[in-house]
Amino acid sequence: MRQRCAALAVLLFPVVLLSGIQVKLRAVKPELVQERLQGYRGNDTRREATLKGFFEAAGCTGGQLTEQAVKGLKQPNLICVLPGDTDSVIVVGAHYDHVNAGDGVVDNWSGASLLPSLYEALKEGSRRYTLVFAGFAGEEKGLIGSRYYVKNMPAEKLKKVRAMICLDTLGLGPTEVWVSISDKELIATIGSLAHAANLPVSRVDVDGVGMSDEEPFLAAKIPIIMFHSVSRNTLSILHTSRDNYKALKFDDYYTSYRLLSGYLNYLDQTLSANPSPPK
Repeated sequence: MRQRCAALAVLLFPVVLLSGIQVKLRAVKPELVQERLQGYRGNDTRREATLKGFFEAAGCTGGQLTEQAVKGLKQPNLICVLPGDTDSVIVVGAHYDHVNAGDGVVDNWSGASLLPSLYEALKEGSRRYTLVFAGFAGEEKGLIGSRYYVKNMPAEKLKKVRAMICLDTLGLGPTEVWVSISDKELIATIGSLAHAANLPVSRVDVDGVGMSDEEPFLAAKIPIIMFHSVSRNTLSILHTSRDNYKALKFDDYYTSYRLLSGYLNYLDQTLSANPSPPK
């Protein structure tokens, strides 16, 4: 797919003030987010190549963009690093692979294709935390890519991962958080920002339905927050021929993108050095 890159500027929505903190809601234009969303076509190997091209067009190149070979898979994990002032890390992850039924646009090209747009919105200026945008392979085969990523991270680097934000199945409706498995501090932060910015977010737990790439991070005792858009009415779309581009509501999807961009900016300024106590 032809990639529009240099001509599209990053938009700055009104700055949100929270307890004296300026939160910048930066976002690339809707046309670019939509173009990336429409790049879902092809098998998982082609998807990885497409996602890599999107990252490069967004400015993540050279040593900042790497492919991590994953044992047992043809496709690699795709890792884009946005350096911060410290080596403490926030991981933003989404899987790009899909099942054979349907086009896998919702599950989970909706999450994966958003990663370069989040990078592009956040790359200007300074940050406390280093942001790692991870396109995981093999989620549908048993979280293979994310398990491999966590397992093969050196212990001293794993200790530096302060939070993991998982994006899986966005755009079926407004932004939702799987609260029952998410960290209290991370939940409080998104709640405060959503209220201040007047952007919708709600609690929809999907316990017992499935799992995603947050699981290996949870097992490693890393605080996580899981964003999705599944409801009782839309759950039946997943892993079927109904998972196609028409299933998405782009206005909701772009609003989720704006919220997530602001959330990462706010989180970088407010996230404490130590995790909150376990629930």
